[in-house]
Amino acid sequence: MIGPIRASKRRGNNGATLTLIGLRGSAFWLVLTTGGQMPNARFAQTSDLERLLDLFQLSEVSSTAQPPDSAEHIWSETLTRKGVAVFVTDAGAKIAATCMLITAPNLLRSGRGHGFLENVVTHPEFRGMGHGRAVVQAALAEAWARDCYQVLLQSGRKDARVHRFYEGCGFEPGVRTAYVAKRPT
Repeated sequence: MIGPIRASKRRGNNGATLTLIGLRGSAFWLVLTTGGQMPNARFAQTSDLERLLDLFQLSEVSSTAQPPDSAEHIWSETLTRKGVAVFVTDAGAKIAATCMLITAPNLLRSGRGHGFLENVVTHPEFRGMGHGRAVVQAALAEAWARDCYQVLLQSGRKDARVHRFYEGCGFEPGVRTAYVAKRPT
């Protein structure tokens, strides 16, 4: 895992906020927001599990791991697994958004790795406020810092707003065809 995410902000004369988000050395994202503050993404910690499960309960995607001790084991494994990083933003006592970056080495593409973005979730109360964008941008910055040549994202959502969000974060639809094999029951 690469060091902490750093962010510096500058307010322009027009009220816009310029946010520079950086990870070790030269991997930077520049984000311009109009008014308000860009939420800061951070790496998730062990103590985030309960608040993360609360967020996932609101997700329209899937149910969470049960029972709670199973979730604790999975969370511990997630946080310690090489090549996995989970990002969150906070809004008061709640986790407002999260996503998981999974990176893997690759013998092709001149040895540059690839990344997969999963579990992108934003709390309904905080949608449209930059939280989802902050965690996705942090994950992309981490992927580029890990020398990934691309990051793949799949979405089963039918909501066009979700797809516009991903496109606004830099993902290009239709480049690849996704196939899914489900575990036999």
